Amino acid sequence: MSRFNSFVVFAEMRTGSNLLEAALNELAGVHCHGEAFNPALIGYPNKTELLGISRAARDADPMALWKRICETEGLNGCRFFHDHDPRVLDAMINDPRCAKIVLTRNPAESYVSLKIARATNQWKLGDAKHRKEALAQFDAAEFEAHLEGLQGFQVALMHALQTTGQSAFYIDYEDAQDVAVLNGLAKWLGVEARLSALPSSLVVQNPAALEEKVANFPAMESSLARLDRFNLSRTPNFEPRRGPNVPNLVACGAGLLYMPLRPALDAPIRDWMAKLGGLEEGFSQKTLRQWKRKHTGHRSFTVVRHPLLRAHLAFAALQAWDNFAETRAVLRQSYKLPLAPEGKTLPAAEWAGGLQAFLAWLKTNLNAQTSLPVQPLWATQSASLQGFAQFALPDLIAREDRLSEDLGLLAQMVGVEAPDFGAPEGDTAPVKLAEIWTPALEQAAADTYSRDYMQFGFGPWKKKAAD
Repeated sequence: MSRFNSFVVFAEMRTGSNLLEAALNELAGVHCHGEAFNPALIGYPNKTELLGISRAARDADPMALWKRICETEGLNGCRFFHDHDPRVLDAMINDPRCAKIVLTRNPAESYVSLKIARATNQWKLGDAKHRKEALAQFDAAEFEAHLEGLQGFQVALMHALQTTGQSAFYIDYEDAQDVAVLNGLAKWLGVEARLSALPSSLVVQNPAALEEKVANFPAMESSLARLDRFNLSRTPNFEPRRGPNVPNLVACGAGLLYMPLRPALDAPIRDWMAKLGGLEEGFSQKTLRQWKRKHTGHRSFTVVRHPLLRAHLAFAALQAWDNFAETRAVLRQSYKLPLAPEGKTLPAAEWAGGLQAFLAWLKTNLNAQTSLPVQPLWATQSASLQGFAQFALPDLIAREDRLSEDLGLLAQMVGVEAPDFGAPEGDTAPVKLAEIWTPALEQAAADTYSRDYMQFGFGPWKKKAAD
């Protein structure tokens, strides 16, 4: 028995999927049913049904059509693009008996081909004498959106295959015109039939070089030159994902929801919120949804603080909090961090050196290179916000250095008068950061929390403190 009972060709417009489908359909016992789940058609233009299922029935229950494809005699499948009906995607991916064929093409080539096809309204070509000609007009923003859509789907597809322990047959646009490669695909599918030649019903529509097909080719070259094709500017992120942390959220009667990022200015913010109505906390996702429904017009917020100050306060909490006793022991013994003995405080003269060592260790911890977990106390603010976003997004990301103004804006949003917030002390550590700051500490924080500096636009802490 063949290991596959169905297949799907994951492709995009202008990647050669028509030719690949034609080749598959020339293999005895193989049937590719076009774009079966394209919302704008069913299988092919002008068709009203596929395998006895109408377009309306498919739209109401797409799984019925996928089941019909899988159960039809022979090896049956279809083409699936990133904008096709997502309701069947999980069923396709999670079924190991569904063969995955991934067809790709140079995105610049597929973009130009798509522009020409739209201009000529010619999507297939059976004979060169019927070919319509047009030049593509390159649009940088449009191309970047095109590229983002293709790459996003391919990355998600690859991740899904990895997590389900499956492999796909990858084939490029040029490979789809190689009979030997197509016969290799037939062998991989478990099909005995082989091709002796490419399908004669289709030919390449626009075989010329890109510079001959693009009206503003110099502008295209210039635009592509500035694209980070290999994602060189990306900051690697191996930090574990965080949950939404719903039980720690705090609400008040005026309809404000506070989403704390540890270590936070909790006490002053809670006091300010309490003046606007009774505080509620200890939420579950169910009770928080109930609170949101009850408080129409609610607003949620969080507060970000400078990464160096945050690391400094986390270092202070690490040394003082009882629940970190075992962590301190590991940091002393395994990582040789210069922490004071239990029950004692690190002297002020040694604080800067201890903080610098903590930041160096913290960088490895955030990169999943240590035996200790990433604690919410020192996780990146970016990761914590992503955790919140799994359940609820903050309406406002407030800044500690202008918190009074931001809280006033929040009060205005919910239609109440803002109580006075004052200027609470941000640095509550026994040794003040202003007393020990050095350029080396600033650089260490920037190296450790590079994503937070980039995401939130932080500059040097020393300058902000001096201002």
